[in-house]
This record gives sequence, C-alpha cells and structure tokens, in this order.
Amino acid sequence: MATAETTRTARVEARIAPDALAVVRRAAELQGRSVSDFLVAAALKDAQRTIEDAQIIRLSVEDQQRFADLLLKAPPLAPAMKRALKARQRLIAGAK
Repeated sequence: MATAETTRTARVEARIAPDALAVVRRAAELQGRSVSDFLVAAALKDAQRTIEDAQIIRLSVEDQQRFADLLLKAPPLAPAMKRALKARQRLIAGAK
C-alpha cells in the first residue's frame, strides 16, 4: 500500500482553535513529525477505527453462545416464512 508521503495529491483545510493547534504542534514535535503529517496520520488512524467499528459486530460471551445455539438449533419456521420460501422456489424455477 502506498503511503501518504508518496501519494499526496489532495489538499484538506481545517480551522482549529489556537489552543488545540498548540497541543497538536507539541504532539507532532514529540513524534518528530510535521503538523501536517501528524494530522494526516491521526485522521487516517481514526478513520480506519471508525470503519472497523462499523463493520465488526462485537458480542459478549453470553451473546456469542446464544447466537451459536440459534444457528445450530434454529427454531421452526413461521408459516409466513414457509410461504415466502415456496414463493422464492417458484420464482427461481420459473426464471430458468
């Protein structure tokens, strides 16, 4: 994967409070980075975490057990679901 260093093709501008900028400058300095590089890295890290949080379902141990039990011992289908499955089979058979 290409790094932000090698593929900088877009510009982003943001307004930031002076006290927040001072904190960002200090953090960037501590890491030996430019403010721009620090902000890009921080934004990318947070963006990746946000996407991961949206795509991964986390369950407690109890919920994991309940989920597995329901998959392995599924309750009987409701009458409406049985009708829907039959209708789907007719549609698929008719499409061939």
